[in-house]
Amino acid sequence: MGQLVRGVVARGAGKPVEVVTISVPDPGPGEAVVAIQACGVCHTDLHYRQGGISDDFPFLLGHEAAGVVEAVGEGVTEVAPGDFVILNWRAVCGQCRACRRGRPQYCFNTHNARQKMTLTDGTELSPALGIGAFAEKTLVAAGQCTKVDADAPATVAGLLGCGVMAGLGAAINTGGVGRGDSIAVIGCGGVGAAAIAGARLAGAATIIAIDLDDRKLAGARQLGATHAINSEGLDRDGVVSAIQQLTGGFGADVVIDAVGRPETYQQAFYGRDLAGTVVLVGVPTPELTLELPLIDVFGRGGSLKSSWYGDCLPSRDFPMLIDLFLQGRLPLDKFVSETIGLDDIEAAFQKMHHGDVLRSVVVL
Repeated sequence: MGQLVRGVVARGAGKPVEVVTISVPDPGPGEAVVAIQACGVCHTDLHYRQGGISDDFPFLLGHEAAGVVEAVGEGVTEVAPGDFVILNWRAVCGQCRACRRGRPQYCFNTHNARQKMTLTDGTELSPALGIGAFAEKTLVAAGQCTKVDADAPATVAGLLGCGVMAGLGAAINTGGVGRGDSIAVIGCGGVGAAAIAGARLAGAATIIAIDLDDRKLAGARQLGATHAINSEGLDRDGVVSAIQQLTGGFGADVVIDAVGRPETYQQAFYGRDLAGTVVLVGVPTPELTLELPLIDVFGRGGSLKSSWYGDCLPSRDFPMLIDLFLQGRLPLDKFVSETIGLDDIEAAFQKMHHGDVLRSVVVL
């Protein structure tokens, strides 16, 4: 039978988004319908709108969300109607080689709802990252729902669904930042700022924020950065030298590239200490290439890592991080720059593109 609700759709590359009526089916086996309470506006949604991820238009945008389970299909045991949940875009299968080796955070066979949401004329929608949460309700695989403490505001909880988790996880899970470590974060937008918050949570002693925008550097300091470097006008060696000056001349134990460009990656590569770790969490575009002397890769040792979704396991990480927020130990609320409605998403994309916000959050 299904339901008709409002949702935000991108119909073609570069075209403004539209608020339209969509049809959400009743949940089938292994599926859940979630009433969305809040959803962050993420760069990934903008990439979908611009056609930078695929051309499978029309897209139902939105994926960084929290809400309440309204209904579940046959065989669902993970969640029940009334549960407050954060949506995640990597529902683990439990059967692939990564899951069987006890590494479900790397699941190679993640899944989404089998049924499709549609426009009222029957046109099938492609939900962003398998979620599509710029809508009053959405249909997902039940495994994409992670139950957390309902005392957390949805505006805060939903941020763990993508960008904030990516940054926190890049520092803690992928980078392994620990007590007394030094870390530099290149790019202090939402993901980079979250990496700084994660490093502080993990007990890092020296936390260096690097960006071209003084506004972002000021925000990074509020989230735990001990030092800030405005890299405007600095070449690679200038950035590396600035990091070394703040780390006893050696470089940082961990450097996180939250931008994803060859020049920032080289800054990260040479800005780490010998045997240090580079973590790439900024997503590069397909045409970008990297050139490094192989002798430097060998001679500097250490680890070169990429961070997928902060190497998180939602069932493990989301409830823990929400508890830390409720204890006052993780300032997730500082990431919320503004709350908006469905009709304001196009304007929010522009603010995000110009670096005016950490996160605009849609409230439904």
